[in-house]
Amino acid sequence: MAPYASDDSTTAGEVDEQRSVRRKAARYIVPVTVVGVAAATIGLVPALADSGDPDLPKITAQQLIEKIAKSDVQQLSGTVRISTDLGLPNLGGLESGLLSGATGKGDGGSSADPTAKLTELASGTHTLRVAADGPDKQKLSLLENAAEYSVIHNGKDVWGYDSKSNEVYHGTSSDSPERGKDQRPPALPKDFAEEALKAVDDTTSVTVDGTAQVAGRDAYKLVVKPKQSGSTVGAITVAVDAKTGMPLKFTLTPASGGAAVVDAGFTKVSFAKPAASTFDFTPPKGAKVTEEKDAGKAPRKAPGTPFDLGEAPRAGKDSGKGVGGHDGMKTIGEGWTAIATFDTGGEGVPSGKAGGEFGGFIDSLGDKVHGKFGSGTVFSTRLVNALVTDDGKVYAGLVTKDALVKAADAGK
Repeated sequence: MAPYASDDSTTAGEVDEQRSVRRKAARYIVPVTVVGVAAATIGLVPALADSGDPDLPKITAQQLIEKIAKSDVQQLSGTVRISTDLGLPNLGGLESGLLSGATGKGDGGSSADPTAKLTELASGTHTLRVAADGPDKQKLSLLENAAEYSVIHNGKDVWGYDSKSNEVYHGTSSDSPERGKDQRPPALPKDFAEEALKAVDDTTSVTVDGTAQVAGRDAYKLVVKPKQSGSTVGAITVAVDAKTGMPLKFTLTPASGGAAVVDAGFTKVSFAKPAASTFDFTPPKGAKVTEEKDAGKAPRKAPGTPFDLGEAPRAGKDSGKGVGGHDGMKTIGEGWTAIATFDTGGEGVPSGKAGGEFGGFIDSLGDKVHGKFGSGTVFSTRLVNALVTDDGKVYAGLVTKDALVKAADAGK
């Protein structure tokens, strides 16, 4: 599985009638496939702004990777700024509605449900406060205009609180040694380091590109780049704390150039033990409380697609039958140019006059392409591209449009 992106500096190497129309359109908006893949593919890796180049002992890329792997930071607190620019189509209210539907928000769900609220981090710029004290205690707060959303994991309890709506969501973590890891917010640097290291293989160039200072900490810059052509990923830069080995900053820039797709980083960080009260939570008086068992199992996948927002396809992985009700998802190629493919069993994307009230709208979101496979539509972001053929096959990955067409032709 390929890399993720970051925020502030260094880098590492997406009226009732109107409502009715929008709900119907949601069944066909294939760009949501792209949103689903991107949300899973882009990790929220802590990043910080550079302010000087400290003089540090020389270190090789292999030694720095090992330093990250051995890092065992258990306690921290700080502020993280995350900016994400996937270049998604401007769908206005429809886009936010699709994202909410993809995570179960709406349809009776709670606005405090972490799986719904944290999807907002997939676009725009956000400021977070994070704190951690071992595997049993983490807190992430999303600061908004005159409001705040927090996820608190304390022991077996997982709380979500939306001050704007005064709603509370309460769930429990598992009893495994890794309890809470599947529900807590992505706040621990080791989580992100593990994901970054998964991208390092024979198809990857890894180098140390000098030093930086992030949030007042001396750091090495690890640069990860694809060796293969055809990937939309330009480079990933990770600022690694020289003392603890913890990634302080993660930035992903696209091969097409321009601003980073994702920039995430600490603007402040401390490795002191947070106060125990940081992780205490009691529902405010009058708040609406939704228990996990009462919330049901709302689908987490993007509407009309087999993409689960919690997992992106990885090279060499076959998801088997039944994914999203379709044929199993398979992977073509390897490394940074791996392409996930599956058959929807449908007729592709309605377009033009054949698409009725949605045809012209959908045409405006994608590019029609032709090849040996026939014809189809490519939906693009600055990172993830997806081709949907007219006979219902889907090809998606961190690759160029030409690479998708080539893969579709090879499948004929």
